[in-house]
Amino acid sequence: MVSDRRASLDEDEVKKEARKLVKAQFERDASVPVQCFPEDAASIEDSPRLTIIVLDPEEQWTDNGPVRATLAEWTKSRGKSPRLYPASLVWCVRKPGREFKDKIEQWLAWKRVESEVRGGTLEGDFDRSELADIAGKIRDAESDAQDEIWAGYRYVALADSKEANGLRVIDLGAGHSSGAKSLCGRILAALTSNALLNESPGAGYLERKWPEAFKESGAWPLKSLRQAFLDGALDRLLNPDEYLRRRIPEFVVRGEFGLASGDEPSGRYSRIWFAEPLRPDEVAFDADVYLLTKAKAKALKAAEAQTLGGEAVELGQPVAGERETPEAKPPEVVAQGETTRRIQIVGAIPPETWNRIGTKLIPKLRMAKRLQVGAEFTIEVDVRDAPQILKELGQVLSDLGLSESLKIRSS
Repeated sequence: MVSDRRASLDEDEVKKEARKLVKAQFERDASVPVQCFPEDAASIEDSPRLTIIVLDPEEQWTDNGPVRATLAEWTKSRGKSPRLYPASLVWCVRKPGREFKDKIEQWLAWKRVESEVRGGTLEGDFDRSELADIAGKIRDAESDAQDEIWAGYRYVALADSKEANGLRVIDLGAGHSSGAKSLCGRILAALTSNALLNESPGAGYLERKWPEAFKESGAWPLKSLRQAFLDGALDRLLNPDEYLRRRIPEFVVRGEFGLASGDEPSGRYSRIWFAEPLRPDEVAFDADVYLLTKAKAKALKAAEAQTLGGEAVELGQPVAGERETPEAKPPEVVAQGETTRRIQIVGAIPPETWNRIGTKLIPKLRMAKRLQVGAEFTIEVDVRDAPQILKELGQVLSDLGLSESLKIRSS
């Protein structure tokens, strides 16, 4: 009966159940995002966070086959656009063979027999022991199919510029569900053992990997440092942004590195942190934020300490003689009983600084006792387009939940 029902299985039903079982196995206890069965490169997000991409069970790995060429192209590009974070993609592909399909068919055939027995439509007489054994047969068949997922999905491919086609392939070997907590954990362990994944590099690692181009200046732009983790130049991280915002303040407070922001024409910076507390929100991936070597940070701090009368001494220039200290300004008089003061920032903001307002100014303002932020946006549009634009703006405010606090006026 089982053989007969297996022969009558619908091909689409087998594919559907195979996909469902694979997806469930890969997502179980996953510690990183898992995306299953992408239809094309555009459906895969270009995210800095390490992501495991599982190919359809119908796709099978061969060293020089079409799957390898497809993955090499999808790793480089997302549709027509080059990927910013190719090193964040970890592909997982099944080995050649029909073992997995056979086990799925066997499992579905036993389930169909059980359904017919319970429904009273299966012809023939069966012993009570045979009927009671059906449930056990289903469990065994499902377990065999699950084990075949562990054994079959053994090829992992990821970006590597040193390889001819830009892909490095790791054969995980035949696996079993008893060998690791999860399929995701098995893949991450293999990457770690092959020195392709580093959960939390220390200060020594960054010192060893410091680029030659930034050794003379002693300042590594955080934007460049972040990108090095994302394009494969440095070891992969599970979440580069979280790592940098967590570890850099630790490095700075211990005096292993410094951090600077706001580079100035004189070669100095508007703000320098070294051997002092640093808030994670100061670790911004802007072009003018830098990780400093210990020597560079010490030199800059020493130059700051030489500032006299509010006038900074140029780097590398000795202080010539004694200078008279300017007459100190009298302290501002605070009225008796005054406990708070209102400070406002008013004016137009150029478009090129809009993004930096959220990372630079707002965190400073949030330290105050009470912060109130307003907004005023003014645009000029063709009078014929105005009704449609007003409708679209109203929908946007509604989607953001700001319909009550922000009003639209037209004149």
